[in-house]
Amino acid sequence: MNVNHPVLVLNQSYEPLAVCRARRAVVLIYQGKAEMLEDGLGYLHTIGTTVPIPSVIRLGQMVKRPRRERKMSRYEIFNRDKYTCQYCGQQSRHLTLDHVMPRYRHGEHTWENVVSACAECNRRKAGRTPKEANMKLIRKPLPPSGSNLFVIPHQYMDKRDEWQKYFYR
Repeated sequence: MNVNHPVLVLNQSYEPLAVCRARRAVVLIYQGKAEMLEDGLGYLHTIGTTVPIPSVIRLGQMVKRPRRERKMSRYEIFNRDKYTCQYCGQQSRHLTLDHVMPRYRHGEHTWENVVSACAECNRRKAGRTPKEANMKLIRKPLPPSGSNLFVIPHQYMDKRDEWQKYFYR
C-alpha cells in the first residue's frame, strides 16, 4: 500500500486545514493527536498489526490560523478557474495567464483582470480585449470568496468523494 496517498486534515472544528501524506496521518493518529474520520485507502501492514490508512483525519486540538486575504498566484488563478481556459472551456494542466485588459493598456494585475487561458486562445487574443478579439469569457473573473486560506487542490476535488462533505460550497 502506498503511504504517500493524500489525506485531508481537519481542524478540531471540522474546518479543512491541510492535506498531508498517509504516513504522517497514521503517525498523528498513533500519537493520539488526531482521530480517523474516514478510511478507505487500504491497510498498512506492520510486523505486529494491520492499521487502516485514513482518508480524512481530525486534529484533537484547535489550530488557530490568521485570517487574511489570499495572495494572487498562478496556482490560485488556475485553481479558481478549475484549470479551465476561460475562453474556449478546455480543461488542461498546460495553461497560461491572460490579462483581460492587456497590461500595456494599463490593465492591472488583479483578481478581476487575470484569467486562465490555453496557449492557443492566449495567442489568438494577443494584446486585445476579449471584445476586440471577438472572444467571450466563460465566467467573469472575481477574487476567491470567503476568508479561508486553505484551498483544496483542484486535482483532489473529483477524486476524493469522501472529502466532499467537509467543504463549504
